[in-house]
Amino acid sequence: MKLIIQIPCFNEEESLPTTLASLPRHVDGFDSVEWLVINDGSTDRTVEIARANGVDHIVDFDVNRGLARAFMAGIERALEEGADVIVNTDADNQYDARDIPVLVAPILARRAQFVVGARPISTIEHFSAAKKLLQRLGSWVVRFTSATDVRDAPSGFRAISREAALRLNVFDGYSYTLESIIQAGRLGIRVTSVPIRVNGETRPSRLIRSIPRYITRSSLSILRSLLVYSPGRTFAALGALPVLIGSGLAVRWLILFMSGTERTRLPSLIVAAVLLLVGFILWLCAMLGELIGINRRLLEDMQHQLRRARLGKDDGPGNAP
Repeated sequence: MKLIIQIPCFNEEESLPTTLASLPRHVDGFDSVEWLVINDGSTDRTVEIARANGVDHIVDFDVNRGLARAFMAGIERALEEGADVIVNTDADNQYDARDIPVLVAPILARRAQFVVGARPISTIEHFSAAKKLLQRLGSWVVRFTSATDVRDAPSGFRAISREAALRLNVFDGYSYTLESIIQAGRLGIRVTSVPIRVNGETRPSRLIRSIPRYITRSSLSILRSLLVYSPGRTFAALGALPVLIGSGLAVRWLILFMSGTERTRLPSLIVAAVLLLVGFILWLCAMLGELIGINRRLLEDMQHQLRRARLGKDDGPGNAP
């Protein structure tokens, strides 16, 4: 049994030594624990520091490709190195590495395949009231859309079984956190949360540079994930509102017309027709989306089988298909 702890990095020469010093080299339930650093185009001494501190594997990007691509590159490399479980943590040491055994416990016990560490959001001092509210709201939206019970969706402290990692794909170039949970939930991967501790703030977040930008990018990520993984329900829900309003206007126009009113009320009739047309087009998109979704699931199954054939390994905890 092998555990690989991966750390996406971008110019982390100051915080990386502290983060690495806190990582374990032994975790109960595993024969070996290895470290993996994904250097996302750093221009400082991140790679040199990683090597000097005993990192076992390094993925080195020539240019910055973004957090989501760094995360997936780490997953791919960890699978190639034979990881049975992969733990992802941040280079800024915000997550308490002493909770790694807690994070992997549900996978070892075969209760889950994907575990997200839930931070004590309400007690984190450097989180503003607005950020705490957004974290709760965002997590609720992800729970609703993914049909999972994840308490802290934006948390990057997570453990993933080999089987779950073989099935994951992240298309969002901004962040992997939200899309990966929605995808896992829609794929039937067993997802759970465990409470974890955090350390003090070491530097400002590079992902949340401004609240409006974070809200916009996160909302687009959630909407894109819904359109990809649940197109039928999403387009059906989007089409329901214009159909409902258009039907109401059409019925109102019909009642007034039958009552013998002198006014033609053509504007209301035109608006009703346009809304109904938009609604029916969206419902047509829902049907087409379901058909395309069948092809997507077939392609995902083919990719999964190809990955298993290329990176094949005996099933471990949480790795049953």
